[in-house]
This record gives sequence, C-alpha cells and structure tokens, in this order.
Amino acid sequence: MQVNSVTPLSGGPAANSSQIAALQKQLKDLTKQLDDLASNTSLDAKTKQMETQLLQAQIVSVQAQIAALQNQQHQHLEHISQQQAAASNTPAKKKDKAQSAVGATEHVDVFT
Repeated sequence: MQVNSVTPLSGGPAANSSQIAALQKQLKDLTKQLDDLASNTSLDAKTKQMETQLLQAQIVSVQAQIAALQNQQHQHLEHISQQQAAASNTPAKKKDKAQSAVGATEHVDVFT
C-alpha cells in the first residue's frame, strides 16, 4: 500500500490551482487503490478493513485540502472583485459620472 504525503496549503492563486490539480490526481490514485483493495482476494478480512479505513481517511483528508484551496481561491477572487468595485467608485470616478449626468440634461431640447 502506498501512503501519500499531505500537501501544505500555501501560495497564491496559481499555486493553488497547481496544488488542486496535484491533489485531484492524488485523490484519483487513492480511489483506484481503494477499488483495487476491494477486489483483492489475497488479504484477510481484518487487514483489508484496516487498509480500507486508512485509504478512506486519506481520501477525506485530500478532499478537505481541495475544499480549503478552492475556498482560498474563492476568497481571493472576491477580494479582487471588491477592490475593483472600490476602485471604480473613487471620488474622481463619481465626479466624472455626476458631470456626465449633468451634461446629459443640459442638452435637452424642449418643444412647445
């Protein structure tokens, strides 16, 4: 049985993406090992059960790491979105928008 290492949670969005990809590969490998173990007839029931529990624990751990990294990415994207929204609402931008609104009403022709 192969025991996989735990990947640390660190780095920026690009690092998160590559970590997620590596963890997804690790998850696929663990799932395959679990499937192989289920069809293995050479192991006694107690050994099989212990190895199954170990693999299931590793799978849960990898899934939690993936979820944490995806959450970090989501929070990072939210933060960027908030910064962009704040930048578009700076006083200079608001002044430009206000002048545009005023300018639009100055050129209205009224026919009677």
